[in-house]
Amino acid sequence: MSAVASKVQHDRLSERNFRRLSAYIYNYSGIKMPPGKLTMLEGRLRRRLRATGQNSFDDYCNFIFDKGGLEQESIYLIDVVTTNKTDFFREPNHFDFLRDEALPALAAAGLRRVRAWSSACSIGAEPYTMAMVLEDFKRDKRGPDYQILASDLSTDVLERARRGIYPAPMMEPVPDAMMRRYVMRALDPRRPEMRIVPDLRRKVGFTRLNLMDDAYTVGEPMHLIFCRNVLIYFDKPTQQHVLTRLCKCLADGGYLFIGHSESVTAMELPIRQIANTIFVKD
Repeated sequence: MSAVASKVQHDRLSERNFRRLSAYIYNYSGIKMPPGKLTMLEGRLRRRLRATGQNSFDDYCNFIFDKGGLEQESIYLIDVVTTNKTDFFREPNHFDFLRDEALPALAAAGLRRVRAWSSACSIGAEPYTMAMVLEDFKRDKRGPDYQILASDLSTDVLERARRGIYPAPMMEPVPDAMMRRYVMRALDPRRPEMRIVPDLRRKVGFTRLNLMDDAYTVGEPMHLIFCRNVLIYFDKPTQQHVLTRLCKCLADGGYLFIGHSESVTAMELPIRQIANTIFVKD
């Protein structure tokens, strides 16, 4: 290990620089970085020190805050702090409701094309799960066509999501019939990977979007919006702002899904709860 690499490896993030970084991260992304996250942030930022040629956390913070480096570095900084826990069919009752209640209601209303949005899509498991349910409903029930928008703040996870390649164990929650229809196994048995079939991948469009933006440029109103397990990283005022903007993007009669550990209690929103963490806009 070189002397510079050794210095980076053993350098420590000062409380002052942690406060500067956490304030920027909060203002940019809404993600809270309490003091207990200092060690985590320090560990994740070490590769950014190496990537930008900085010898210490002091040099890195001077580079981004005092020397104009923030404009080029902000995307990478946010990439390293975002949490990207995701699974196929995570919180499965949401997808049961989608199949049994939401889609039949939208079809009965005469809708010919469902617009759906996975607003914090991570590496793509959520929007591809949505696509499997929507495609099954279209095929088996002669349901409406659909298009899915999938967005995230992290450019790294969006690139992985576009490829649609996952470790085989990650696919275990996918029902057998859907596995046969929508998932391809690697031809080389030594590669324990699976890929979403091209026809399904074409139904999902990926884009970078910051939920802290003043408005969300997502086109026509959405009939389905999933915003699950991201609100927990925001304080209450930020949650209110995000949910208000999401509701503006939701069509009348459309459905909003949030995570099971999240709540809209005491918030003024144009939606009503119809199931656990599921809401409809009247």
